[in-house]
Amino acid sequence: MDARQIIEKLRDKRPLESAELNAFAHGLASGAVTDAQAGAFAMAALLNGMSDPDRVALTLAMRDSGDVMRWDLPAPAIDKHSTGGVGDCVSLLLAPALAAMGACVPMVSGRGLGHTGGTLDKLESIPGLKTEVSDARFREIVERVGCAIVSASGSIAPADKRLYAIRDVTGTVESIDLITASILSKKLAAGLEALVLDVKCGSGAFMTTVEDARALAQSLVTTANGAGCKTSALITDMNQPLCPSLGNALEIMTVMEAMTTGEVDNILCDVTCALGGELLVLAGLAEDVERATWAVRDTLTDGSAAERFGQMISELGGPADFVDHWRDRLPSAPVVRDVMAGQSGYVSGMDGHALGMAVVHLGGGRLKGGEKIDPAVGLSNCCMIGEYLDADSLVATIHAKTAEDADQAEAAIRAAIRLGETAPDEPPLIYEKVTV
Repeated sequence: MDARQIIEKLRDKRPLESAELNAFAHGLASGAVTDAQAGAFAMAALLNGMSDPDRVALTLAMRDSGDVMRWDLPAPAIDKHSTGGVGDCVSLLLAPALAAMGACVPMVSGRGLGHTGGTLDKLESIPGLKTEVSDARFREIVERVGCAIVSASGSIAPADKRLYAIRDVTGTVESIDLITASILSKKLAAGLEALVLDVKCGSGAFMTTVEDARALAQSLVTTANGAGCKTSALITDMNQPLCPSLGNALEIMTVMEAMTTGEVDNILCDVTCALGGELLVLAGLAEDVERATWAVRDTLTDGSAAERFGQMISELGGPADFVDHWRDRLPSAPVVRDVMAGQSGYVSGMDGHALGMAVVHLGGGRLKGGEKIDPAVGLSNCCMIGEYLDADSLVATIHAKTAEDADQAEAAIRAAIRLGETAPDEPPLIYEKVTV
């Protein structure tokens, strides 16, 4: 491999050979490609873009730079991926719901990034639970329970891990082509046969406009299908938190309330069921999206999703009786403060990014790599766009470690929530569906 020649071809907008990209990805994983060369490659990709065939080839090359799982299961291996938002705990509802319907869901998830929460961090707020398991244990849990939500092992897409670190310090994170290859190389390494993508759009998402979200969704869907995985995407709203709680243990509480009380008439469950219905049809496990959507909702109300969730928690080291005693098992913050509106009006908008960062500054996320997360802190009872508030109406409840932390969070919340005299148009839950 001549890394310089590959970089020059990308710089000059000339097509690349699959063998060249495969060699470059293996060079990233082995260290044969230098940091300077990786940075130059990333910058050329950002400035010039990549063709569909080159993006597919890069994704497959990064997937094949490490281990690729192969499954022998009674049903297709399927999964969902979200591009990230605030109050987004869909995975925690959807994986056990699909397992309860006979699907197999080997879900490799991530940790919090920037203002967004991470599925693994949320799960690890459950005492004793560990998301880092061996590949053999991962297989065992999926075969036994039907779903497992775990972290990627070091052998999964090592080229992506190296290139992501380079992108983070070279101003090239925003490249849609490299975002696509990064997301899909890890998902495809899990041996999936079908994948549904939840591409978030709005103030609490990385993609704030529908146009940007559509461009990313089209790149992801085209590339995943080109790589042999049946995939579609829903562009969903993230102009407000998806659930009324933000923070690791608090979001687990919301999930458990949905699965154990049958209270599923909310936007979190609506998005969960829509994604599940789409995925079941993609995988050939259902014929009609609308019926499949309602079938997913049934598992949330009849207790079958909760049963699978409890089994998964136990298999990952959490309490065996978690579903029955989750209120007693989750940590709580020492300072709990209600924030009142102080004036009347309709909630006309909110800054989702600012709300997410308020949770991070409370200790519920990381301001720098390696920081320990406080699982108990965050926000609950968050108001929603279109809601009318009196002066003494609740805007949100703060869960903090100290009174000083709560003061800072309250100031951030008040700055993030906008009130108006007239009722606003509520944002649509799902903007559009993207297919090949």
